[in-house]
Amino acid sequence: MLNHRRAVASVVAAAAAGACGSDASDEGLVARVSAHRLTVDEAVELLVDQENLAAQVQVVETLADLWIDYTLLAEAVARDSTFPSLDLEPIVMQQVSQAMVFQLRDSVIQVDTFVTDAELRARYEAEEPALEIRARHIMLQLPLQANVAQRDSVTALLGDLRSRILAGESFEALAREYSQDPGSAANGGDLGYFGRGDMVAPFEEAALALEPGETSAVVTTPMGLHLIRLEDRRVQDFDRVAVQYRRQIQTRMVQEAESVFVAGLLDRVGPSVTEGAVDVLREVAANPGSTLSGRAERRALVEWDGGSVAVRDARRLVRMESPAFRRQIEQSEEGALESFLMSLARRELLVQSAEEAGLRPGRDSLDVLVEGARAQLRSAARALGLMELDRAPGEALEPAVGRAVEAALTNVLTGATPVVPLGLVAFQLREGRAATVLEAGVGEVILRVAEIRSERQLSPVEGALVDSAAAPGGGSGR
Repeated sequence: MLNHRRAVASVVAAAAAGACGSDASDEGLVARVSAHRLTVDEAVELLVDQENLAAQVQVVETLADLWIDYTLLAEAVARDSTFPSLDLEPIVMQQVSQAMVFQLRDSVIQVDTFVTDAELRARYEAEEPALEIRARHIMLQLPLQANVAQRDSVTALLGDLRSRILAGESFEALAREYSQDPGSAANGGDLGYFGRGDMVAPFEEAALALEPGETSAVVTTPMGLHLIRLEDRRVQDFDRVAVQYRRQIQTRMVQEAESVFVAGLLDRVGPSVTEGAVDVLREVAANPGSTLSGRAERRALVEWDGGSVAVRDARRLVRMESPAFRRQIEQSEEGALESFLMSLARRELLVQSAEEAGLRPGRDSLDVLVEGARAQLRSAARALGLMELDRAPGEALEPAVGRAVEAALTNVLTGATPVVPLGLVAFQLREGRAATVLEAGVGEVILRVAEIRSERQLSPVEGALVDSAAAPGGGSGR
């Protein structure tokens, strides 16, 4: 077991690589906000027994982000449950803007979506028919920050499983034993029937290339490495799908009309991405909680005659998104980020057009929506058990908040209560607060959780990875 512990530790040790050079005051912390601290020990205690949650960066960062949001919510409720310090109108306007765009579409974008039965059947026969396939898979996750040797080890394990399947062993039995997909492993890897677009592109392409009963080579997706066996494929009869297909065609016709309308807006004002905007966007994604001067926040990332998308607009969006989304921005190529910025410009132009069409709601309507947002926030706090803190006489606020948030997260992680995402409200709660998730602490949590779990019985997959890592040259990366 000692060798197994060392091998597992070597597989995940890269997660703690960012620990060097961190501020001494942050040692042993995963996250901090205002006077509140989430320690490595506390995060490990929350996660270690939730073995359905992998010890991965995304999991720990999501936990840390929830901790920050719930901590700030508990603190705000304790001070005044009417939330007088929160400016909720920008949040309401995000929702109102979307509604305004829909109204603009209905009032300005006129399109005839009538399709006769004959036209519908002709379209159906001209296009590829609605296809559904049923498949099974065995999925193995790659270790965090996997090197070449680790990737080769997982690939080799799947290659061995494929050889055993081709030699006659049961795909279903091997999926139950080895697959790390919690949603299908217990069912022998069965994914049921699914249609085009239901799976990520590499998985779908590989599955569609198979004949029933055939097993794929190793397939790589963002979730891990897979073996796929096609069970069945079926084409739905036109009469069975005609109603759904008609809606799809009508939706496509509306989308095409919207595209023409938006293209006209863009041609009229000619928005362009400013020099250096992509680098600024990456910096915003890497440091969403940093404090910026007013001038820096007003800097245009996309500009046109009569408007712009400024740093503050992109920053607001990025801060509301998940750590995974922020990493995607940091790692995306320049062309993809320019397209993302232009999509923000298109949305802003549509909102401007809606306002020019007189679709912005009046003051009274906005006030009603703001009060509704406050009520929803109180409901979220109540669902999480944060409305009334168990606070001893004379006790400081921070310990009471800490206990309440720990209880809320425990309930969420165990499934006793559902996750309550705060969405746009989280942005306002964090406004003016120094909220930080610490990379070194995240890595330490991953390492500690993996070490503790490795002392327990290893799964067949973990055992195979450990044996591979312990083999001569197994962890060399060469």
